[in-house]
Amino acid sequence: MSDPVRLAPGDSAPDFTLVTDDEREVSLTALLAEGRKVIVYFYPAAMTPGCTKQACDFTDSLDALQAAGYTVVGVSKDTPAKLAKFRERDGLTITLLSDPELGVHRAYGAYGEKKLYGKLVEGVIRSTFVVGTDGAIELAQYNVKATGHVAKLRKDLGLAAPA
Repeated sequence: MSDPVRLAPGDSAPDFTLVTDDEREVSLTALLAEGRKVIVYFYPAAMTPGCTKQACDFTDSLDALQAAGYTVVGVSKDTPAKLAKFRERDGLTITLLSDPELGVHRAYGAYGEKKLYGKLVEGVIRSTFVVGTDGAIELAQYNVKATGHVAKLRKDLGLAAPA
């Protein structure tokens, strides 16, 4: 197992084109062309407790994040069909993207060696990135916690908590 790439503020965000839960293609380039910053977050698996909590937190904060000029996309290795079930089951309004080959995960350093219950394993590293309108990484957070992460991210971005 090798150490994953680690992106840092100022690095160019790797471009991607991935498929959504409803089979639409979404690219980072197209999202940035809308003149908004993009929050790209990677999570291990749809419909698991931590990932559900995190996705629901992003959904609950989506209006405030959009009002502040951000678009949110969640990326996992799940199939579009599983992502569609996840969206429907939990009433998610964020964009969910499928990366079954893990190419985008690896490009962002969100897949590789990690500790799980004290053991070294290879897997998805829960990570969040803020990409500026110029395509550069503004914030790179690795090994984030599912619970409380969105509140911490909002604080890091200088955004008030949702009303």
